[in-house]
Amino acid sequence: MNLGGFKNKEVVVDLTAGTINYRPINEEDAKKYIGGRGLGVKYVLDNGPEVEPLSPENILCIMTGPVTGSRSSMSGRLCVVTKSPLTGTVTDSHMGGWTAARLKWAGVDNIILTGKSDKPVYLYIEDGKAELHDASELWGKGTRETVKTMQAKYGEQDLSVMTIGQAGENTVKFASFINEHDRAAGRGGTAAVAGYKKLKAVVIKAPQKGNMPQPKLEPEYKEANKKAVKAILDGGLTAPNKGGLSVYGTNVLTNIINEVGALPTKNSQFTHWDEAEKHSGEYVNEHLLVKNNTCHACPVGCKIEVEVKDGKYKTRVESFEFESSWSLGSNCLLSDAKAISYLIDQCNEYGLDTIELGHCFSVTMEAYEKGLITEELIWGDADSMIELTKKIAYREGFGGILAEGPAKATASWGAAELSMSVKGQSIPAYDPRGIQGIGLGYATSNRGACHLRGYTVASEIAGIPEPTDRLKPEGKGELLKIFQDMLAFSDSMNICKFSSFSENAEHYAEQYSAMTGIPMTADDVMKAGERIYNLERYYNNLAGFDKEEDDYLPKRFTEEPASGNSAGEVSRMDIMLGEYYQVRGWNAGKVTEEKLRELEIIDPENQLV
Repeated sequence: MNLGGFKNKEVVVDLTAGTINYRPINEEDAKKYIGGRGLGVKYVLDNGPEVEPLSPENILCIMTGPVTGSRSSMSGRLCVVTKSPLTGTVTDSHMGGWTAARLKWAGVDNIILTGKSDKPVYLYIEDGKAELHDASELWGKGTRETVKTMQAKYGEQDLSVMTIGQAGENTVKFASFINEHDRAAGRGGTAAVAGYKKLKAVVIKAPQKGNMPQPKLEPEYKEANKKAVKAILDGGLTAPNKGGLSVYGTNVLTNIINEVGALPTKNSQFTHWDEAEKHSGEYVNEHLLVKNNTCHACPVGCKIEVEVKDGKYKTRVESFEFESSWSLGSNCLLSDAKAISYLIDQCNEYGLDTIELGHCFSVTMEAYEKGLITEELIWGDADSMIELTKKIAYREGFGGILAEGPAKATASWGAAELSMSVKGQSIPAYDPRGIQGIGLGYATSNRGACHLRGYTVASEIAGIPEPTDRLKPEGKGELLKIFQDMLAFSDSMNICKFSSFSENAEHYAEQYSAMTGIPMTADDVMKAGERIYNLERYYNNLAGFDKEEDDYLPKRFTEEPASGNSAGEVSRMDIMLGEYYQVRGWNAGKVTEEKLRELEIIDPENQLV
């Protein structure tokens, strides 16, 4: 392989047979789909979109990118790509910390897992070699005990462990991988796929010294990295110890989003809550903050570690994120930051997506309040929420219904309208009525409702790279496409999305070019991102998501007006969706053959290339 940055080694594990093989990376695929998310989606598509998510035929891909584990800022990310058991779409879920870097330092780019083991196993990687080991004694343990057991066995130094908890073992449809620093590959139920396959953990032993990926063009790389670092250091949000993201973590957004009237409250019945300040970044920093933690090669340090020193919610946990605090907080009318901290800790212990869990609570609370179900759960009842969390993780009683996800649970109650979801995945912490572009983003996301597919909030709220009117629907189709394409590229290069608050396509192009040796411009970055986004959409179309209705928002957002400083507003999907399809060159949500050929996804004979 002639590309810099890659180790050119993939570990291919057949869990059914218990065998391990190694293969190089196809250079042409790497050039077209970059790495990480893009290359992972290509593998999942090659495997066939018709597979059942929880079946031996589904594959689980753990992917890095060309700059992973390098000196590039924010290059400590990996993604897990598979067919989602929650949505039935292709999904990718990203994890920070040092796991990705250590995988690259161990001489491995990617791990491809197929089949299903007949007993619990874990995968151990060191010096470019992988081994399967019996994990029977780990099965049933939480993520923290699993990590400690592996550290005791292999030594804590230079070790990273990404593991599933009881939720993954019990195939909870929104189960998450967790690593030794409480970093999560959270959304889409990737850990449920691992649990079905009886894969407990991936354990990686690798020092940094002498193992960092080397750029193809060293002088150019130094210059490109220098420019990128300067952008981060000068960024209003990313500047270390000064920018809002660095000082308060992602939870800097709670008061901001609540003030504009875009904080979904009480299962999105309202968009403002006077009590939200009690779980805001400012409040947490004053009352619970222990320290700001960071990931590999990141100067920002957005991870907020908190401690509740006494009482029934005593805990110490990383990280008190905006999405988690909102979903478990305002979404459920729970303002107690100590209780929210404990719930986050439980999610990390069991391996659960905090966003989806909060929606499990909120739909149950609303359904009970309206007399649609008899299972009692009162708004803001933290202790009952904690009790129900365990039941969901173990699929006990009513928890087993919620373990299928809020969309399926509400449908089984005859109340599907209570689920604030798209394609089966629940919305994050921005209300589409108060921020029009992000609503379009939820609707057209290829992995179900998601803010990270195309973070228009950067423009609509923070004015990055330039401000747009958050309440104006016109032009949001074009704006969203730009964000979706650029973030598809950064996810595939596997650099943290928060870099986009300070860096642009030119920064990415320069770093990629210098690392790999493949010349790339800012326009090339956007074209590669467009190719990846269309590849995902093509997969979904083939998997049955081929109707315009698949890109709709729940009626609550289009028919029930917002409150607070967005009072009276509804999501204007009627204006935005058609414009978006036109900008994309799609036909009612389907990628056209013309577009697929233009992007070199299929050839003139309509064969995947």
